[in-house]
Amino acid sequence: MKISLVTETFPPEVNGAAKTLYKLASGLSSRGHELVVIRPRHHDDTPSPNWEQWSVAGWSLPQYPTLRLGLPAGSILTERWNENRPDVVHVATEGPLGWSAVGTACRLGIPVSSSFHTNFHTYFNHYGCSLLRSAALRYLRSIHNRTRRTLVPTPLIQHKLQAAGFRNLGIMGRGVDTELFDPKRRDSKLRRSWGANKDTLVLLYVGRLAIEKNLELVIQSFEAIRQRSENEPKFILVGDGPERDRLARQHPEYYFVGMQSGEALARHYASGDLFLFPSVTETFGNVVIEAMASGLVVLAYDYAAAGQYIRQGQNGWVVSFNDTKGFIERAISLVHTGKSEWSSIRRSARNSVSGLSWCRVIESFEHELQRVGSRQAPTVKGQP
Repeated sequence: MKISLVTETFPPEVNGAAKTLYKLASGLSSRGHELVVIRPRHHDDTPSPNWEQWSVAGWSLPQYPTLRLGLPAGSILTERWNENRPDVVHVATEGPLGWSAVGTACRLGIPVSSSFHTNFHTYFNHYGCSLLRSAALRYLRSIHNRTRRTLVPTPLIQHKLQAAGFRNLGIMGRGVDTELFDPKRRDSKLRRSWGANKDTLVLLYVGRLAIEKNLELVIQSFEAIRQRSENEPKFILVGDGPERDRLARQHPEYYFVGMQSGEALARHYASGDLFLFPSVTETFGNVVIEAMASGLVVLAYDYAAAGQYIRQGQNGWVVSFNDTKGFIERAISLVHTGKSEWSSIRRSARNSVSGLSWCRVIESFEHELQRVGSRQAPTVKGQP
């Protein structure tokens, strides 16, 4: 197939959606499909030998200089797609570039699908703009309902979006690279750089350092644990974002190690002990299954990836959604059980995600694109 993948996030950016889309692009290319990735121009862009890339104009987000939104590109896409018409267009993000791509594909009669990677509408609750949440949800719904298929990561997200009026929803799960994320990558030298020996409890957070990630709760949980610990536990935060400088000033004793990727990220995971993930805005949360594959004890809210894959007390722990008090209490109780009792949890965590291969996810995505491309194009009224 000739496939155009339109996205406003892609490596070298580091986030769950970018990782997922890179895996999908690599998988489609390896299966012989002719792929074009269309994305905003990035200063770190490097051409891929496996697919063609079209870079369009964009701008950096004020608090996220490494992330860029694409400008509407309807005229460029019209010209390019008239010259080399794809069999299907897949739009992965809902920014101005994605918005114009859906409209252009519909106008040209090119089958178009989409995927839902981020609960952007829920972010407004965390930035004091809750009144805009409904408007944001209407905007997202208007984009996705113009496509023939919208792929979501979990049945829970599918149910919520259906209730909100989204149509033509399908499920495409996520995979994890268990060769990369492996307990064998535990690094005593890295732990020593954090001031931790083999007996020190190391708590880990991996993700964007931003308000919508509910970071205050993970900090409260660590401080509650520290007050009750005889030995000084360590707190490692992997990632970057607008909250990093503020948090680093307030907590100079924490270890802010910045963005990590590849083998370095895998070593950071495997060198921790307890993974705390308090976010309430996830569509999936790739970091949860990466932590499980790395053999960590995971505590998260009971939804998204954690709700789907954690079995309470067997391969990790979950707390009822948004139960702040319950999250802190569970974190404290976990530490009191002692690290010696965690070995079976660690093994079970890894075993429970060992079958989540990217190969299956890519096969599912390929099948969905083939279905979308084979259907007669619907009549679309108007255009963005």
